[in-house]
Amino acid sequence: MANAATAGKTPRFYTVAWRWHFYAGLIITPIMLLLAITGSIYLFKPQLDNLLYRQLLTVPASSAPAHPADHLLMVVKERYPQASVLRYLPPATPQRSAKVIVRDHGEKIGVYLDPYRASVLGTLSEEYSLQPLALKLHGELLAGKWGDRAVELATGWALVLLVSGLYLWWPRGRGKLAVFWPRWQAGGRAFWRDLHAVTGFWSALLLLFMLLSGMAWTGYWGDQFAAVWSRFPAQMWDQVPKSDKLALSLNSTEDKVIPWALEHSPLPKSDPHAAHHGALPQQATPRVSLQQVVDTANARGVVPGYAVVMPDGDEGVYTVSVFPDDARDEATLHIDQYSGKVLADIRYRDYGVVPKAVEMGIVLHEGRLFGLANQLLMLGICLLRILSCVSGLIMWWRRKPQGRLGAPDSPPDTPLWRGALLIMLLLGAAFPLVGLSFVAILLLDWALLRRLPVLAWLR
Repeated sequence: MANAATAGKTPRFYTVAWRWHFYAGLIITPIMLLLAITGSIYLFKPQLDNLLYRQLLTVPASSAPAHPADHLLMVVKERYPQASVLRYLPPATPQRSAKVIVRDHGEKIGVYLDPYRASVLGTLSEEYSLQPLALKLHGELLAGKWGDRAVELATGWALVLLVSGLYLWWPRGRGKLAVFWPRWQAGGRAFWRDLHAVTGFWSALLLLFMLLSGMAWTGYWGDQFAAVWSRFPAQMWDQVPKSDKLALSLNSTEDKVIPWALEHSPLPKSDPHAAHHGALPQQATPRVSLQQVVDTANARGVVPGYAVVMPDGDEGVYTVSVFPDDARDEATLHIDQYSGKVLADIRYRDYGVVPKAVEMGIVLHEGRLFGLANQLLMLGICLLRILSCVSGLIMWWRRKPQGRLGAPDSPPDTPLWRGALLIMLLLGAAFPLVGLSFVAILLLDWALLRRLPVLAWLR
């Protein structure tokens, strides 16, 4: 977002801000480009899925009743006898297929079925098809925990870019149109500088929203934030048998089963004795049917599009969850696998103020809240980010000296910039990974870049 210095004397701290903006931008630009591209792909998941996999998602209309969920499950088990069943997704509409997700020989596969004819329409990888890959790249760069930390660090430093970029863009009384609109006729570096600054300015507010709402899903900051705010009254769980797991154990980067608001709630457990009124059963207690779980979800008004997570082990529960376009329709049910008793039924109205805001922010971030207009708005921000990143790289490449990185010099007699230091301290306190990296970069700059001639190319 950097702009030229004002005419005449350069503002006192302009070069310092430019230097930090330069280093932060050069380091995180590749990640920000990747996030913008993969985010753009995931924004249009409904349209792309219908385009690519229509034969799997839709079924011919039929006047015949749909087969029970257990029968469809049996069809899948006949095809994959060694597989473990993970989830069942009932048809969301009469023209939609049913889906069973299994893990077979370590691979997660989605099996699509015609619910009227109980026939398999086809299968699709739940890990290596377009949308899961885009989501894993977006969330963790296909690098697991370390990739997640890199995304979190880049997102935090993007806030530094945003603040420093706005400082560099500030017109300082010039009143030039170029601060709001690029000078198309300028040519050369002046044009790219205008384009970089203007795209940064117009996208700043929504970019701030996207960065903060995306941070809620990060593995370190997001987890700590959720641990503080996603709390429910203890009495909600007084009469519920609880396992030693939290609900977030059901989630993965590419597979969200539990809403952010519930990640730190206890995961209930099933009681094999409950169906026998406390008597020790003589043989293994049978599960309630999958269709009974579906009927329970329907009877309780869970909106279509929900998934049923199968119990994990003898004490596991059925978990019904739905992520509708309107977060106010979210619902999460935990159901005892033996008695069919609903152990927990949590809705959006049960969330606190902060979790409500986060959940609403997530559906807005993903472009689902108000249809195509929401998708196009978020796509516009992604495209502005891409344009800002590319223009910044071009501007840097055109100005950098041969054989050097071309970082702006930091005048040795510049006094301590208390305002900027305060901002960095606040950002470091709010986002610890940013704070730690800030200290590391300061030490690197002071101890190495300014003292070792061999590293002169980094300046």
